[in-house]
Amino acid sequence: MRPTVATTGNQSTDEQKVLLVEDDDGIAIPLGAALRGGGYDVHRVATGREALALAHDELAAVVLDLGLPDIDGVEVCRRLHDQLPGVPVLMLTARTSEADVVVGLDAGADDYVTKPFRLAELLARLRALIRRAQAGAGEAELGPVEAQDVRVDLAARRAWRGEEELDLTPKEFDLLGMLVREAGTVVSREDIMREVWDTTWFGSTKTVDMHVSWLRRKLGDDASDPTYISTVRGVGLRFESEAEPSR
Repeated sequence: MRPTVATTGNQSTDEQKVLLVEDDDGIAIPLGAALRGGGYDVHRVATGREALALAHDELAAVVLDLGLPDIDGVEVCRRLHDQLPGVPVLMLTARTSEADVVVGLDAGADDYVTKPFRLAELLARLRALIRRAQAGAGEAELGPVEAQDVRVDLAARRAWRGEEELDLTPKEFDLLGMLVREAGTVVSREDIMREVWDTTWFGSTKTVDMHVSWLRRKLGDDASDPTYISTVRGVGLRFESEAEPSR
């Protein structure tokens, strides 16, 4: 399916490098032209093996189709996340079920667009991902934040519960970092969406609850009797600054 072409403003990106991984010429050619028109330096490949071979940390982002001819796109995404943890990945997918999208996000993708898509929306999401990645790089001057036995090193993008290092996707890390930084304070879902997903997010706040569920699982937390992340009904979420005495 071809993307829907829409007119977009040409915003300066200082020739940021974008790796486009798409085997369908009907999508790759107009999408590549739109990205170049937006000021990006685009390198297009058609297979997962080529993508993994050419991935490098000078990339501003990867636009990755999940339906590749050689390696499943989810596996490519997982390997890219391991190789380049600071480089955002925008998934292109024809798989519209929530379960398929969740698998892709859990593999390390930062956002997704379903086919057919509007080029204007895709470019907006890509700009947002790159802005967030650059803002994250600016956190190098920040020290670790802690609450209870959870420590988050914002600069190194690593997190621990006690002595155990947590294996987090980029969005899970950003969400945990925000909640721990604001420990003891209720944070609204809307504020989380603005900071973690940027203001260009087109979806609902249900994605926050989905990521919170994943975080709780990785923290060993119980949603019915939480130690770490509490839901304040009708308000938002709170990372508890202290454990209950009985625990």
